[in-house]
Amino acid sequence: MIGLDTNVLVRYIVRDDDEQSGAATRLIESKCTADNPGLVSSIVMCELAWVLTRGYGYRREMVGRVIRRILLVQELQVKNAEMAWQAVRLFGQGKADFADYRISISNREGKAEVTYTFDLRAVESDLFKIVPARTGQ
Repeated sequence: MIGLDTNVLVRYIVRDDDEQSGAATRLIESKCTADNPGLVSSIVMCELAWVLTRGYGYRREMVGRVIRRILLVQELQVKNAEMAWQAVRLFGQGKADFADYRISISNREGKAEVTYTFDLRAVESDLFKIVPARTGQ
């Protein structure tokens, strides 16, 4: 099994650099098989969503489709895939970033009641609460 960094997946998906895209394609298509999938970490999934959204201007719907496709293909194995599935569902319904949902799901798994944030988009989900301006609130 090999691990894949975010930039390898970005080049494979976006194909904005002929040389690196070709190298990423050759690597993934020759080394990642159903019997020996490429490992995609939780951090890579979060970075990928962020890069596609912020760096390349992909719309949320497209980012969701990319994430779901990565989760479905047999040639890639996503670490903590069930959490990624939950996060992509929330991402499709909400306004926060994929990483925010993934963090909150991980925190819930670790027995946290809620995740505190300053992100106003995230607090629209019951997984988050805004950091109070004063302690005791």
